[in-house]
Amino acid sequence: MLNKLKKIDYLIVTALVGMMIVSITSIYSVTKDTADMDGSHLTMMAYYVVAFIAFFGMSLLDYRLLHKYALYIYLGGIGILVFTLFFGKTINGAQGWLDLGIVNLQPAEMFKLILIIFVTHVLIMRNKPELSFIKDIIPIGLLTFIPFALVMIQNDLGNALAYVVILLGLLWIGNVKVTHALIGLVLVAGTAFGGIQAYIHYHDQIEEFLGKGSRAHWMDRIDPWLMASSVDTSGAGWHTYNAKLAIASGGMNGEGFMQGTSVQSGRVPYTYSDSIFVQIAEEYGFVGSSVVLLLYFILIHRMILIALESRERAGPFMIVGIVSMLLYQIFENIGMFIGLMPLTGITLPFISYGGTSLVISMASLGVAMSVKLHGQDIEEDFPEPKTYRTQAARIRPQNR
Repeated sequence: MLNKLKKIDYLIVTALVGMMIVSITSIYSVTKDTADMDGSHLTMMAYYVVAFIAFFGMSLLDYRLLHKYALYIYLGGIGILVFTLFFGKTINGAQGWLDLGIVNLQPAEMFKLILIIFVTHVLIMRNKPELSFIKDIIPIGLLTFIPFALVMIQNDLGNALAYVVILLGLLWIGNVKVTHALIGLVLVAGTAFGGIQAYIHYHDQIEEFLGKGSRAHWMDRIDPWLMASSVDTSGAGWHTYNAKLAIASGGMNGEGFMQGTSVQSGRVPYTYSDSIFVQIAEEYGFVGSSVVLLLYFILIHRMILIALESRERAGPFMIVGIVSMLLYQIFENIGMFIGLMPLTGITLPFISYGGTSLVISMASLGVAMSVKLHGQDIEEDFPEPKTYRTQAARIRPQNR
């Protein structure tokens, strides 16, 4: 065990410690002396203790065991999502939480790592130089659609879209045909463009049809993105409008710790959670925001290096899935406050307040670290099937 611990990439650990400091200080800034959230920074410290245990635990666990039992992990995850659909607790418009007494568990967050493990397993077992559209892409897509549909029914658009991004990342590393990729890209772009134009043109009819139910909750999130100029800033666009003002007011160096006008006054909601980047941008400015992005770059860069150095296929596949998940969350969370993406309930990894998101993100990094610790081993218990060279293998340095 000590030999394995010595091989841990401590640059990744250092970046995580930096994010922990940013997270705890930011949460403290916007929750101090508040009626319902005072002391949340202490809770976040406790979450980080559990998260680091999950990180080191997953690092020491041979990731090939996850690959071996992927089907059972997937079926268990689907069962939990179905259970949540019937008995879940509704928070912020999403019925996606399980009340465990001490904490609330969000299974949709947990399933992102499960999906990475399972799709990796399916791709490795199929063992093909290129993926067939009928025999490979469609079945894998259907297996991804099941959790996607369950989470969409729970009204959690952010995590449902994460499943799609994870699937696309893994199909890429699994050698999807270029023609299939181009056709899919054209279809998605055309569908998105047509859907956006239809949404804008028939907005009033759609709003009247949906009424005031949970589906209309989506419109409150989409309108500030697609129809920002016509949205009432005291209504649906209030959140994003004030978030943009706060980010702009931060300037180069920010307004100072606990001095952010918008975030301290409450004009931007959920500044301890989904909107925490707004707090960072307003109080620490462009410089502070850049430091956070640099920490993310370090994590992603180091994971890619680990994938390139692995001697088998499952490890790089899992890392590509994890990188896809993190890049989506980072881009979506920051983009929705500067007008690039629709408003969703997605957290900023490692920084937003919340136990489930943090622990799953840290466990995911632990899986990537496990690839570094165990990916060079060749053991009879985990035989590698005869494989074709993947994209990761083709660009792997040969002179080591």
